[in-house]
Amino acid sequence: MSNAVIAGVDMVKFAKPGQQKPFREMASTAIRGAVADAGIEPSLIEQAYGSYIYGDSTCAQHALYDAFMTGIPVINVNNNCSSGSTAIFMARQAVQSGAVECALAFGFEEMQPGALGSHWDDRESPFENFFRVLDQNNYPEAPLALRCFGAAGHHYMEKYGASADLFAKVAVKTRNHAAVNPFALFTSELTVEEVMASPVLYMDYLTRLMCCPPTCGAGAALICSDSFASRHGISTGVEIVSQAMATDTPATWDDPINLVGADMTRRAAQLVYEQAGIGVEEVDVVELHDCFTTNEVITYEGLGLCAEGEATAFVDAGDNTYGGKYVVNPSGGLMSKGHPIGATGLAQCYELVNQLRGNAGQRQVPGARIGLQHNLGLGGAAVVTLYRRS
Repeated sequence: MSNAVIAGVDMVKFAKPGQQKPFREMASTAIRGAVADAGIEPSLIEQAYGSYIYGDSTCAQHALYDAFMTGIPVINVNNNCSSGSTAIFMARQAVQSGAVECALAFGFEEMQPGALGSHWDDRESPFENFFRVLDQNNYPEAPLALRCFGAAGHHYMEKYGASADLFAKVAVKTRNHAAVNPFALFTSELTVEEVMASPVLYMDYLTRLMCCPPTCGAGAALICSDSFASRHGISTGVEIVSQAMATDTPATWDDPINLVGADMTRRAAQLVYEQAGIGVEEVDVVELHDCFTTNEVITYEGLGLCAEGEATAFVDAGDNTYGGKYVVNPSGGLMSKGHPIGATGLAQCYELVNQLRGNAGQRQVPGARIGLQHNLGLGGAAVVTLYRRS
């Protein structure tokens, strides 16, 4: 089985809904940038996987054709908020299986303002089991993502005796990171007091500054075999050491924390560490799915960055930032870039590849050699990827 190498990456800076360029233009810009970063001709790319969730069928072809039209297979990918990493997962599988030597993963999204909503209200929802669990636990009505992650944070506080300022401290850390990232959209530094004083959106604790906004954008990554990289003089490659996708089991319905993917994350992470023969303690830098700061806290434990119920001590010790055990979301994460769903996983990949190349500028994690990516979609799928500097 061939190793999979990230040969080239690029992304466009995300924009607020209404201020974006058309998805075709954003995506083709990112694709051309990734191809240029790899230093190869588009004719060498054998397959493409394009991720998005808001758009008609074959949007991926429409986006790709502005960059190049070579007649290759194009697969449209929709896996909720993990769509971008699912495109990487599929491209990596194609390369590692030997089916192709070079594949393109790209993602894009034009979002609408406000909370995520369904566009298919005339049929059964894939989230009916989610509604049942939330109703049984008497969690107040709200848009689905807000309700799910709000309930999970509330359950975490009840279960472990945590306070809401834990989630505020994570927001402060994230904005500190974003302040030096030119790709971040929200860069003003925050205080715990400002986060706690922002408008409450769910129950009595989850504030606006603990929630990521919808944004629009695109990203792309070229994935190739190590022999392809060698033949074409690609010397800046970052290796995908291991990768796993987990979906729901009956454990998802056990409690609000598992409902938002904690169990999926835990199982995918364990598989990745076992496949790679690398322990979590060897990881230098992490990009994880912080759609809400509640989910960042829950994910610390799912990925094994700290023990279950120990996130408060982990955060208070500064072990999620520079000088601590791990630097989590040096890009500023979804909280600072926003969440253009199809592009999010590619933006995480972009950040980690540049960190491992040593090209991350002021946000560079010193000596970063191993990076960990976590991308989560309710409904559900969790994709965990381990990268290593070649």
